[in-house]
Amino acid sequence: MNQTERYYRIDQLINERGLVSFAELMRELEVSRATLKRDLAHLRDRLNAPIVFDRDAGGYRYEKNAVGPRFQLPGLWFTADECLALMTMHQMLEALDAGGLLGPHIQPLMERLSKALGADEVPAREVLKRVKLLPAQQRRVRLKWFELVGRALMTRRRLQIDYFTRYRNERSRREVSPQRLVHYRGNWYLDAWCHKSEGVRMFALDSIEDARLLDARAKEVSLKQVDEQTARGYGIYRGTKLAWATLVFSPEAARWVRSELWHARQQGRALPDGRYELKVPYADSRELQMDILRHGENVEVVEPAALREKIAHRLGAAHRQYTARG
Repeated sequence: MNQTERYYRIDQLINERGLVSFAELMRELEVSRATLKRDLAHLRDRLNAPIVFDRDAGGYRYEKNAVGPRFQLPGLWFTADECLALMTMHQMLEALDAGGLLGPHIQPLMERLSKALGADEVPAREVLKRVKLLPAQQRRVRLKWFELVGRALMTRRRLQIDYFTRYRNERSRREVSPQRLVHYRGNWYLDAWCHKSEGVRMFALDSIEDARLLDARAKEVSLKQVDEQTARGYGIYRGTKLAWATLVFSPEAARWVRSELWHARQQGRALPDGRYELKVPYADSRELQMDILRHGENVEVVEPAALREKIAHRLGAAHRQYTARG
């Protein structure tokens, strides 16, 4: 019987019998006095089990009116290494979650994990010091809207949102049925069925200016259908007609690009002269253009001609902006 099984057995015996002597516990668990003492101490001190020794009755029982953190044996048990891995993930999440949207809800779990590690293991604070992420270009989301969207998702209710569409500089009121929250490139988005446009759309949470939870049940859309509709295109921008872009990167840029995932369906190959050719599908080129432009002179759009012209136009405009004063 391993340690986890012993904890459950101790809990079971005390619950079933109400009072269990030390000798009975040793006999049932088939362990030494020292091991049983450690198990009882762990249940009390680490897992908040309200176990008390009743001297008059000569056995262990649960304190009926215990004050303090609630005790409940978890459905999952973690080794010390697994606890450390989870705390590392928490540190990563905190870095990504600059707006504090998820942290308050996860912190109680992290405190229990830290306590479960104990003094003999690597201190939890050491884990938090040794992992650092530097988030970039995150847009702020109001906690109020994040929690409201989460509530609508879990209760399967519709939302009424006042939404600002940046690229059109337009505001509109929409009724949506939330399907899924998405974290993409440091920002939060909502995949939802839009009852105005009658289709699955993606909404940036930071563009929600007002929101209200409605009583109406959300329209159910299978996640497979959501995936099919949201995967048509490159990045956040979607469309129905796909085109393929052929990009050729310089040998210098190729060292990085050959290891990057631009699109799930991308095709890449090394060229004899050290350059790297990458082909990616897209429907709306806006995000693709931004990714191309960040490589500057180290990438050339080979085709299609329309995308090549757009990039050339933007590079030309940038050049004129920097040379106009000369």
